[in-house]
Amino acid sequence: MRGSVRARVHILSDSVTVLISIFAVLLGLALGSFLNVCISRLPRHESVLRPRSHCPRCLTPILNRDNIPLLSWMLLRARCRSCGARIPVRYPLIEAATAALFLLCYFEFGLTLHGVASAVLCWLLLGLAATDAETLLLPDALTLPGLALAVVYAGLENTAGLPGLGLTTADHASAWDLAVRFSWMAAAEALLWAACASALVLLIRGLYWLVRRREGIGLGDAKLLAMIAAWLGPWQAGLVFFLAVVCAAAYGLGQIGWVRLRRSAGNTLVARIPLGAFLCAAGVLSLFEGESILAWYLGFFR
Repeated sequence: MRGSVRARVHILSDSVTVLISIFAVLLGLALGSFLNVCISRLPRHESVLRPRSHCPRCLTPILNRDNIPLLSWMLLRARCRSCGARIPVRYPLIEAATAALFLLCYFEFGLTLHGVASAVLCWLLLGLAATDAETLLLPDALTLPGLALAVVYAGLENTAGLPGLGLTTADHASAWDLAVRFSWMAAAEALLWAACASALVLLIRGLYWLVRRREGIGLGDAKLLAMIAAWLGPWQAGLVFFLAVVCAAAYGLGQIGWVRLRRSAGNTLVARIPLGAFLCAAGVLSLFEGESILAWYLGFFR
């Protein structure tokens, strides 16, 4: 009898896991589709709500049946139904990547506050990475709300005694309890780390201007690193910055070398590097493996 009950509980647990996994994938696909709208419109300072999605070439509104994540792109063979213009592969890639990251957040952190917050951070970083790669812009409409959410999350994560926040108590808490028990100290600390990260980038930006008399790093990168520091803390933000700079430098050198091979040796090139995209990629890596990487590195000093 006892074994039968345990088997039923195990089956129920597996069923719940499958249902939540499916929900995470579907939610990721839907929010990935919306993220594509943000990537396309935010750099042009357009509303992400109106008008409805349309073909950028013929301006024909996209039918609901042609707006199903992943599936519509494949059925339409990456072409607009009205004018035949190609639909960039970025659209299904962003949708699939969002779904995969949401599912990974659930598997890694569970259905907890940390898991939900991690999914939000991945959504922001993915959108910022794609936008920076395409336009070399990092919209404030993503970085500044992301920073605000990080500060709120820091206060909630360090709040004790609230159900639904990854803690153990079974008591129900009112909205007043949530406000009273919110950790303002943790929120202020996250804001402090964000300010320090931003100051670091601004210092490098100023020194580069003094030496080269031109802009070497954008203000958007400062806001992005501030957002990452508020979410992940100072140590992982430092890891993100280090990995991003190394990878961006390698990318820049490779780009210069490739262009010089195709042109005359005397030509010079100033590579425009989407540092924000590398910061975002390093941020996602640090979210899942940052603690392990730091522990491995610090192990050399023991």
